[in-house]
Amino acid sequence: MLNKYARAFFTRVLTPFAAFLLRRGVSPDAVTLIGTAGVMAGALVFFPRGEFFWGTIVITLFVFSDLIDGNMARQAGISSRWGAFLDSTLDRVADGAIFGGFALWYAGQGDDNVLCAVSIFCLASGQVVSYTKARGESIGLPVAVNGLVERAERLVISLVAAGFAGLHKFGVPGIDVLLPVALWIVAVGSAVTLAQRVVTVRRESAEADAAAAAEAASATQESGA
Repeated sequence: MLNKYARAFFTRVLTPFAAFLLRRGVSPDAVTLIGTAGVMAGALVFFPRGEFFWGTIVITLFVFSDLIDGNMARQAGISSRWGAFLDSTLDRVADGAIFGGFALWYAGQGDDNVLCAVSIFCLASGQVVSYTKARGESIGLPVAVNGLVERAERLVISLVAAGFAGLHKFGVPGIDVLLPVALWIVAVGSAVTLAQRVVTVRRESAEADAAAAAEAASATQESGA
């Protein structure tokens, strides 16, 4: 849901900045790479130390590169399969770094094996949710479902909660509970989304197989006649 509405809004907002970068000779691929490196640095440098507020600030500054690079490519008329592949691949790397950072905190100073496991589940399920759609489309199915919690929802829920939870170090009491709550929400939502996509692919594949069988039977009858 957020992918549909937030992308349209931020695309309009970021279009002038994308045009500015193009005028300065910056390529969309460079923005993709720099954005991913920034997200990884914010997640893997700050989160394992419990610096959730500053980590979220750094990640937020770079996460919009996911919208800027595509905007730049469209403005320059250089959209390509390579650009789409690079962008999608590095999105998975960035997501892994964010939830990996949470897992490292809870495996270390956070000292909570359950939340460490939940963080790892969020990491893995997010990758698989994306894979199910890509794999379904690669075998010719539309995979006509988005699901309860897509990438945008996973990032917004987890990063907003992490940012606020980080205020605990500034003396705000009790607010650190937001991050565990958010991780559980993302974990459950990702599991539901995965189930939705698997069920959709199963239905669409059965329909496609039935249509192919009917077409083959019709062709056999026509050849026999």
